[in-house]
Amino acid sequence: MIKVAVFGAAGKMGSEVVKAITTDSELELVASVDINDNANEALKKVDVAVDFTHPSVVMENINRAIGAGVHYVVGTTGITQENLDSIKQSLEGKEVGVFIAPNFAIGAVLMMELSKKAAAYLSDLEIIELHHNQKIDAPSGTSLKTATELKKIVGNDIPIHSVRLPGLVAHQEVIFGGLGQTLTIRHDSIDRNSFMPGVVMAIKAVSNKKGLTYGLENILDI
Repeated sequence: MIKVAVFGAAGKMGSEVVKAITTDSELELVASVDINDNANEALKKVDVAVDFTHPSVVMENINRAIGAGVHYVVGTTGITQENLDSIKQSLEGKEVGVFIAPNFAIGAVLMMELSKKAAAYLSDLEIIELHHNQKIDAPSGTSLKTATELKKIVGNDIPIHSVRLPGLVAHQEVIFGGLGQTLTIRHDSIDRNSFMPGVVMAIKAVSNKKGLTYGLENILDI
């Protein structure tokens, strides 16, 4: 049984994570942590902690967990390349793992993988990402990761267009253009529970990993 704490447990994503953990027979929810709770005490009780908090505190949370020897899963948005480099450095010589994914929806990972295959044949493309109007960052982490991966294939920067509207959850499409044709590869998360199978997979995977893992595709057989 893996003992888990959820940071940001009262939030929209955090509350879904709490539900997912409590319904999985291999996981035990030991602590639900929010703004005024004692994070250090929570980390003493667990094997893995999950973070869906805020960009302003996520790095502090990650470093606290590393110092406490607790594996950490991060779904909080706004992680930069500079942050990733800092986390790698903090993990050197440590026996813990940090798992970060810009998107925990398995369908979104498949969308990115299929787009990489298409880009080998259709090199003119753009990305449109659409999210709810309370999302803090733009472009989204998913679109930035998609653009980075596709640039490796087509050799140039990929334009990203961001939409923020009420009624949306999380959506992305990659549009390819060619001679007399277009191809659109799109993923839609219509409910936040779409991310939970990926979060649960990450919790179980990181408990046996050291170092930094970035992206759900690293634990999927694709």
